[in-house]
Amino acid sequence: MTELSDAEIVIVGGGAVGVAAADALARAGRRDILLIEKESSLAAVTTAQAAGLVGQVRSSIDRVRLAMWSVATFGELERQEEARPSWRQVGSLRIAATAERAEEFRRLATVADEAGLEVLLIDAAEAARRWPGMRFDDATSILWCPTDGYLQPYDLTMSYQHRARRNGVRFATGVRLEEIRIANGRVTSIRTNRGAVRCEMVVNAAGAHAYHVARLAGLELPIVPVRHEYFITVPISGIRPDLPAFRVPDQTLYGRPDVNSLLLGGWEPEALSLDPRSYALAETPPPIEEDWPVLSNFAELMRPFYPAAPETGVRRVMSGWPTFTPDGRFIIGESRRVKGFVMAGGCNAHGVSGSAGIGRHLVEALTEKDPSPYVRSLSPDRFTETGWDWAEARRQAQKVYETYYAIGH
Repeated sequence: MTELSDAEIVIVGGGAVGVAAADALARAGRRDILLIEKESSLAAVTTAQAAGLVGQVRSSIDRVRLAMWSVATFGELERQEEARPSWRQVGSLRIAATAERAEEFRRLATVADEAGLEVLLIDAAEAARRWPGMRFDDATSILWCPTDGYLQPYDLTMSYQHRARRNGVRFATGVRLEEIRIANGRVTSIRTNRGAVRCEMVVNAAGAHAYHVARLAGLELPIVPVRHEYFITVPISGIRPDLPAFRVPDQTLYGRPDVNSLLLGGWEPEALSLDPRSYALAETPPPIEEDWPVLSNFAELMRPFYPAAPETGVRRVMSGWPTFTPDGRFIIGESRRVKGFVMAGGCNAHGVSGSAGIGRHLVEALTEKDPSPYVRSLSPDRFTETGWDWAEARRQAQKVYETYYAIGH
C-alpha cells in the first residue's frame, strides 16, 4: 500500500483522464504529483465501461487537433517496451444514409483537411473491401479515416501510469477523499480516509463524482451523468481484429471488432440522466439494469448494413454513467474562485479517446500565460460566474448526449 505523503499536486480520480493528466503534468516538468483513487484499482469505473473507439473527425479544427494529439500519443505509448495500450490503428468508416449527412461529410472532410487530418470519401466497393460482410447499398457517402482505430481503455490507463511513474508520479488506491481544505481562497490540503495530505493544487478528475468533489471546494458545476450502453456479440464468422471501426450517425450507431465478435452501441434519442445531487461522494451511482429494448433497437438499426447484428447472440452488455455538460464542452482549468482547485471533467463521452488531448489542454491552461481561446472556453468559470439552474442544465446535458451524432454537433 502506497504511503500517503504531502504533494504539490493531488489528482483525484484514477480513470483514463486522471492518469493521463498525471502523465501530462509530469512530462511538463511537475515532479511532486500524487494521484488518489477510491477504488482498489485504477480504471475501475467509467473507464472500464468505455468502448475504446478513437475517432478524429470533428466539426471544428480545435477538436480535430485535440483528437489528433491523442492518436499521436497512443502511437508513442504503443512503442513502449512495456504497458502498451493495445492500440489498433485500423482506420474507421463513417457511413451516411441520407443526402443531408453526405453533405455534412463533405464539410467534415474540409475541416479535417484544414487541420491536417487525412480523410477520403470512398465508394461502396472500396468500403466493402475494407469491411467484408458489411453492406453499403444504402450508403449515400462513406468517409474513411486511415489513422483512426480503437484500443483497450484499461490497457491505456496502465500505459499512462507506467510512463507517469517513470517521471515520479505516485499512485494510491483505496483512498477516499473526504474534505478539501481551503484558506484565504486557496487549496491548502485534503483529508482522506487514510489521513491528511498537504498540497498546493487539487485536480478533479473524478468522473461521475466530479460534481461532488467540486462541491467540497464550494463550487457548483453542472456535471451530469447520462446512461450509456453497448453490447458485444458471441463470435461471428469473418470478423477479425484488424477490421476498421465504424460509425453510422444517421442511425446513431458505432461499432468495432472485439477479437472475433462485434461490439455495437448507440446514442439513445430519449436518454436517462442522473441528478448528481441524488447520491453522495461516498456512494456509488445507481446500478444500471440491462435495457434490452434499447439494445435490441441498436441491433435492428444496424440490420441494413450488417444483417447478422440482430440475429446474433449477445455475450456481454456494458453500461455506465459518463458525464455530460450543458454546452457539450469539457471543464478544464483552474477556478477563479478557489486558487489551486483545477477541473479535468465533464468529458462528454470523450474521456478515453480524448484523454491525451485533455492532458495537453490541462497543461496549457495551467502553464501558459495566454492559453488559446479554445482552452480558455473550457474554464469552470463559465459556470461559476454565470447564472444557471439545475433543471435546465440537466436537460441540456442530456440533449448533448441525445444529439451526439446530430448534423453539426
